[in-house]
Order: sequence, then C-alpha cells, then structure tokens
Amino acid sequence: MTWSQADGRLQYRPLASRALPEAKEAAPLTEGAGGDPEAPLLDPLDHDTVDWRATGLCFLFPALGGLLFGYDIGATSGVLTSLTNPQLSGTDWSNLSAFQSGLVVSTSLLGALAGSLVALAAGNRLGRRTEILLAALLYGVSSASLGAADSLNWLLACRLGYGLGIGLAMHAAPAYIAETSPPTVRGLLISLKEAAIVGGILLGYFTGYVFADDVGGWRSMYACAAPLALALGLGMASLPESPRWLLLSGAGRDAAAAALARAEGARAADPRVVQAELDAMVTGAAADGGGGGGSQGGAKLLALFGEARYRRPLLIGSSLMLFQQITGQPSVLYYANQIFEKAGFSSGQEAAEVSVVLGAFKLLMTIVAVATVDKLGRRPLLLAGVSGMVVALLALGLAQGSGGGGGGAVAGVSVVALLLYVGCYQVSFGPISWLIVGEVFPLAVRSQAIALAAVMNYASNFGVSLALPTVQEAVGLPATYLGFAGVGVVALLSIYLTVPETKGKTLEEIEAMWSSGGTTAAAAIAAPKARDEGGSQ
Repeated sequence: MTWSQADGRLQYRPLASRALPEAKEAAPLTEGAGGDPEAPLLDPLDHDTVDWRATGLCFLFPALGGLLFGYDIGATSGVLTSLTNPQLSGTDWSNLSAFQSGLVVSTSLLGALAGSLVALAAGNRLGRRTEILLAALLYGVSSASLGAADSLNWLLACRLGYGLGIGLAMHAAPAYIAETSPPTVRGLLISLKEAAIVGGILLGYFTGYVFADDVGGWRSMYACAAPLALALGLGMASLPESPRWLLLSGAGRDAAAAALARAEGARAADPRVVQAELDAMVTGAAADGGGGGGSQGGAKLLALFGEARYRRPLLIGSSLMLFQQITGQPSVLYYANQIFEKAGFSSGQEAAEVSVVLGAFKLLMTIVAVATVDKLGRRPLLLAGVSGMVVALLALGLAQGSGGGGGGAVAGVSVVALLLYVGCYQVSFGPISWLIVGEVFPLAVRSQAIALAAVMNYASNFGVSLALPTVQEAVGLPATYLGFAGVGVVALLSIYLTVPETKGKTLEEIEAMWSSGGTTAAAAIAAPKARDEGGSQ
C-alpha cells in the first residue's frame, strides 16, 4: 500500500489498484475536476481518495463495540482469580466449583448467542446503527450493575445482559464497517476491528493487573466498561445508517445517497463517485430482490438454506466461526491467569503480569495481520496461521504432560507455546474469519447470514468455555491441548478445500462468485495453488 497527500486529504492506494472491469466499461469518462475541460479525464470508479476523518469515524465507534467484547474477555481472566480468592473476593460465595467458574465465563457467551438469534430474526428490521445503539445500552447497564452484584445469581444475570450486547454489536459492526468503507480500505478496516477487540483484551488484562490485589477488585474490573459503553452510544448516535442497508430496506436512493455522503465525506464531494457507487449498490440490491429488508427476514433465512448460490458462503462463514472457537481460543483467553499459575507463576499478580504481556503480543500480531491482509491475502494467512496454532498446541500438550510439575522449564515452554499460539491465531482466525464473514455473503441475506455465523461462533465459544474447566479436571491439560491440535488439523483441511481468495474484490464482485455456480470461487482457490506451484519450480 502507498500513501500520498493531495488537496489536503490523505489518499490510500493499494499496491495493485484494481477497478471494476464491467462497471468501468459502462462508466463514462467525464470532463476534468471542477468542470475544467482541460483537466485530466476522471473515471469516478478510479477515484481512490479516502477521507479518513469521515471513514475513520464510521470505523471507530463500531470498533468500540468490539473493544468492549474484548475487554470482557481480558477482564474475566482477572475476575476469576479475584472472585475465587477467599482473601480478595470480598464475598461469602468465593468457593466456586469448576462448573460455577465456567458459568461466570460462559454466561456472557450465552447472552451473545441469544443476541445473535435476535439479530438473526430482526437484524434487517433494526438496521446496523440501531443494533449497535442497543448494544451500547446493554453494555452500559450491565457493566455498571456487575460492579454492584451481591450474589452469584445477580452476577450471572448481569453477565447475560452484557452478552446480549456482545451478540448485537458483533453482528452489526462487521456489516456496518463493510458497508460504509470504500473498497480499497475495506479489508484494512474490518481487520482493524479485530485489533480493537484485541486492544480490549489487553485493556482487560491490564485492568485485572491493576486491581489484582484489591479486595473486591473484580467489581472494578467489570465496572470500568461503563464509560466506554457511554462513548459507544454517543458516537453511534452521531453516525449515519449504512447506505446499503437503506437501499435494501426500501428507504430509497436519496436516503442512501445522503448516508453515503456522510460516511465517505470529502470522497463523496464528487457526485460522480456517489452515483457510481449507488449504481453498483442498486444493481446488487435489485439482483438480490430489492427492498423489504425489514419484513422478509424469515423468507431470506429460508432462502439462505434453500438456494444453491448461498450454500458455499454459508459453509465458509459457519465453518470459520466454528473452528475459530473449537481450536482452543477460549482456553487461552478466559483462563490465561489460571493457566499461568498452573505453569509455575506462583501468585495471581505474577500471572496477571504475564497475561498483560500475552495481550500486548496479541495486539502486536494483530497489527501485523492488518498490515499484510490486503497484500498477502486472506487464504495464505489462514493456512499459515492455523498451521502454527497446531504446532503450538502440540507443544503445550507435550510440555504439560512431561511430568515436570511447575518447574521452570515447563513454565518457559508454556509461555513460548502460548505466545506462538496467540501470534498465529491473530494472523489467521482472529481477524480473517470476521473479515471473510463480512465479505462473502450476498447483500440480500447478509444480515441473516452474519447473524447465523455469529450464532455458530458464540454457541461453540459458550460450549467450550462452559465445559473446559470440567474437561480439564477429567482428562487433564495435556489431553485437552492435544485434542485441540487434532481439531486444528481438520480446520486446516477445511480451509484448504473451501475458502477462496477475496483480496481486492468489491462486495458485488464477491457476490458474483456465488451466482456463477461456484466456478469463480473454485478458480479463486485454484489460482493461489497454481502460483505456489509455479513459484517452486
């Protein structure tokens, strides 16, 4: 990618700028900028200028909804250590069983699953912006109430409410960012949303470290999310609705044009850019059945399962969401402090310190993924990253099963293996899964499909997080990690056979891959293989 400055605006240009072939043939070359016939001819579809003030705001606040999801993950790791310590809990119900500890972690995921089901049924009727506003309300009320919880049942009820907010935010945020971003930076911004989630995890780990030795510190860890939820609500209230959703819902071209102008800022100052993008959106919406986004959710859900053109993207999205969780991610994030204590770090404070390092490394590797996703592509990062995760899980299983107890060697191997796992996860499943989910589904069923993929994600996350303490008690950590490694091998095979490359394509071009009966998608899988074979000769 390259950056330049013109007319006081930053411009982002991909290394290989690509226009829409079919649309470009139909797009007339018009007179120069400002109406000067002597100025160079301008094709609006080649107008790659990005107004980062407007585009950045349309990314920042939806991404804050993801940061609050990540914060819950990181903070809960410290909460478990604080809440289950009789000296630090500040409660008379600190002696939690393995199953109750699993409930503390997984109840928010159960709420996220419920929120995803709500989005599945009513997401198109609500709209992306309204969903995120509801999520901000649930985040704020629940986090403030968690800080005052005086019983396990109260805590679990508040965790459920917070999870409802997660489900709504994580359904709407990828769609909102994908639908308001210029094509040249869509992959960058959706991947940066994952960086926001990871930044939230790091912030949660750090908050756990700050309050680790405070009596009742777990209350402060949870309550610190409330100001962030307020910022999310105020920010989203100032943003426009997704222009693509407005078209799909039947709001009309004028409403969509106004929203697009607000979302893209100075880039939309040229009316030819707005008209070209609206033409592509209208064509896509017409091909997908036009408006009615708010009233045909059930019919579209049936179509998602029944029509052949939707089966491939549904398989890709659902499988990525499933494998993202059942390859061990919840065990590393939610139980990081406890894993480090078992690995030989004697105190909760020491374990929290290492968790902060883990979170910082996770953020660093997410930045690496963001910087390379539009250059290297989605598919290579997935294959390389998941391969590294399998190696890390094998190392963890062998280290924990070596019989060395909490010795220094086992602790060192465990830390290195966890860092390897986190690094590989963050350049693969972490950002790429949500990026592909935001890209591959046709507009007509995008809301229902993303919600269904999120249901798969949270259902598997809930199951793993709830069962993990009990499974570890029953079979031990070594067998648990080796089992995750086996699942990782299956995930690799699934990615290799099903996931095409979507780098550099507009949402409408990706949609055309499925309407061609899958032949274009098959070519997108075969092309990287051919390049690899040619490069190795």
